[in-house]
Amino acid sequence: MGERPLLLTVPNFSVGEPGAGVDAVTAALIGGGLRLLDVHLDPDHGRSVLTLAGRQGDVAASLASAAATAAERIDLTRHRGLHPHVGALDVAPVVYLAPGDRGAAVAEALTAAALMGEQGLPVFLYGDLATGDDRRERAALRAGGPARLAERMAAGELRPDYGPRRPHATAGAVLATARPPLVAVNVDLDTDDLDLARAIDGGDLRESGGGPAGVRAIGLYLPGRRRAQVSMNLHDLCRAAPVAELVRRVRARGAGAELEVGGLVPQAALDGLGELDVPLRDFDRRRRVIEEVLAAPG
Repeated sequence: MGERPLLLTVPNFSVGEPGAGVDAVTAALIGGGLRLLDVHLDPDHGRSVLTLAGRQGDVAASLASAAATAAERIDLTRHRGLHPHVGALDVAPVVYLAPGDRGAAVAEALTAAALMGEQGLPVFLYGDLATGDDRRERAALRAGGPARLAERMAAGELRPDYGPRRPHATAGAVLATARPPLVAVNVDLDTDDLDLARAIDGGDLRESGGGPAGVRAIGLYLPGRRRAQVSMNLHDLCRAAPVAELVRRVRARGAGAELEVGGLVPQAALDGLGELDVPLRDFDRRRRVIEEVLAAPG
């Protein structure tokens, strides 16, 4: 029998400050046998993104343990931050690095969702695992935040795929899927003009506005930095424009001061960036490029 497939998981938690909440969920994930590869905390977004690696059979139980811990330690009623969300453990994706491992990732994601549902957390499947077109996009489920999700569930408009038919009182709901690597990129603008950021993200960046396939974008204002920002997610590196091309589109609108890459990324996402004269904040490829991190001693 061959070795179990190596998978990644990139749980997003709705807390952006270091402390007991992040420490506790990290301990739960590592305690389940996963290897911690990266932690990205963002107080402006009110979000923590952890990247971990583990074998099929270990990922689902670890995610369920982290979800239970998040429900104990993270209270959405006290949440502060700009990032759209509906849960303490807001997003729980299982990531496959090779197409042949997709089945293993799907199995782990569905098992994790079932375990979380048994713990009393409603779970919605999104992306390629969505059970309806109205829930393929996370934005459709997050619209209006936890309060609006609770209203839609109470009205019977939205029913979770697993778990109770109402949100957890303080931990909300969980969004789960299996997917290939996603690239999160933020471009801080050299202005505090939120209207400009929103005009840029609504232009030719996002797929819904006629931009490249698989690109999602939102314009934000960051009080801590006193800058506007265009925050982008690339869901499909095979079809989406390279990060370098998206940065060029932002700069073509007369803005763009600094680039931030969230979490770990495949090498292909960085192609062409060296040709651009744009600072890359806090980026060490030995710690942030998936291929290099996995090759390093564990």
